[in-house]
Amino acid sequence: MSRTAALASGIFISLALALRIATESTTIVGYLMLAVYALLGRRQAIEALALSWLFGMFNPGIAAEATAASALRYVVLLSAATSVLVRSRALRENLRAGRVTTMTLLLGLFFVVHAVLFSPVVDVSVLKAVSWTLAMATLIAAWTGLNEEGRAALADRIFGGLTLLMIVSLPLLTLPVGYLRNGTGFQGVLNHPQAFGPAMALLGAWAAGRMLGERRPPWSLVLVVGACLVLVILSEARTAGFALVLAMAIAVVTVSRLSGRPMRAILPGLKSRRVAFIAALAASGAIVSAAQLERVVTDFIAKSGRAEVGSALEAYERSRGGKMEEMWANIQQKPFQGIGFGVASDPRDMDVPRDPVLGLPTSAPIEKGVLPLAVLEEVGLIGFLMVAAWVLILLRRSAQGGIVPFAVALTALLLNLGEANLFSPGGMGLLSLVLIGWAFASGYKLNRVPR
Repeated sequence: MSRTAALASGIFISLALALRIATESTTIVGYLMLAVYALLGRRQAIEALALSWLFGMFNPGIAAEATAASALRYVVLLSAATSVLVRSRALRENLRAGRVTTMTLLLGLFFVVHAVLFSPVVDVSVLKAVSWTLAMATLIAAWTGLNEEGRAALADRIFGGLTLLMIVSLPLLTLPVGYLRNGTGFQGVLNHPQAFGPAMALLGAWAAGRMLGERRPPWSLVLVVGACLVLVILSEARTAGFALVLAMAIAVVTVSRLSGRPMRAILPGLKSRRVAFIAALAASGAIVSAAQLERVVTDFIAKSGRAEVGSALEAYERSRGGKMEEMWANIQQKPFQGIGFGVASDPRDMDVPRDPVLGLPTSAPIEKGVLPLAVLEEVGLIGFLMVAAWVLILLRRSAQGGIVPFAVALTALLLNLGEANLFSPGGMGLLSLVLIGWAFASGYKLNRVPR
């Protein structure tokens, strides 16, 4: 992308952001600008979807409430899908990309058919299935449609955007608006600590992967990793903290085997003096300030005293145990049939706002942790096996791209052990889908100039 094109793109995006923040009326214009921007190409379609996530996640103390966002995000999604579809002929040059895109579409078709047959709220399940399928297939096709240079440049832009989101959130550490949701969990410029924490976990995994993947990682990456760890703790998003740490541990141990490349080639940062120095410094600091560190960890697990728990396992049981029992009861009753895609364990608890003109559902949020159980509950054993196969293919391909995409993909998936958002492109899940699409595309090279 030329400097002129980059400048024009930056001005357009900045204007759309300003309109989103200004008033509720201008928010509509901002979303429509994203829809138009998405039509310009694959890169723009991906950026529009990433910005659509941000538009829906702004802190209400900073930006105007977006009451029309539930409907407008579908406009952006349809625009991005159309943009990629009209350029999809080029995908035939690479059978691997085509197969996974097709597999994603078939998985979405299964969700739709399953919803028609078994869901107690068919329109909600079908709309959720179609929106997820459009989002995921569009992102996979768009990312794989870019050549290696274009893909790397766009990934750098998104990494820079998340880093900027972190930086502009820092001044809010001393202001009440930064803790608007519950008074203790830091939410930065986003609308909830449970959105800010996962976003920082994804950025932290990305920066940590880059740090380990370079022989001489810059100090800026070290600072980003450290800042993300601190901000995840301050957000009190426990799942985000565990997902980040666990994903990095799994990635370091398994990436060499899954990628078929030697450890020294894929993790040169392990021999870096800077990484060794930071690791030694962190270990020394942990030993010296063990008592203070214990209090920090305890406060993090207990959410500053709002959750009376003594361990991580107890916290998980307290926060997810009841939901897991409810899901397990449904699984035992309907192990093969499932209860319907995107349906709450008790459908009577669902609040479904509808469009006043067409009567279509505009949103139907449900709270479910532990994605594997949620999938098994909703689409039964056959659907669970299909989803598992799809996830394994994505993970294997991302591992072939190196430690960075593999760590990010793992973090995105492990976040679903607390909040099942992998199939929720209307909320926090959209950022995960954008990064999962990039992680998968990073696993192979496509020598073609993007349009």
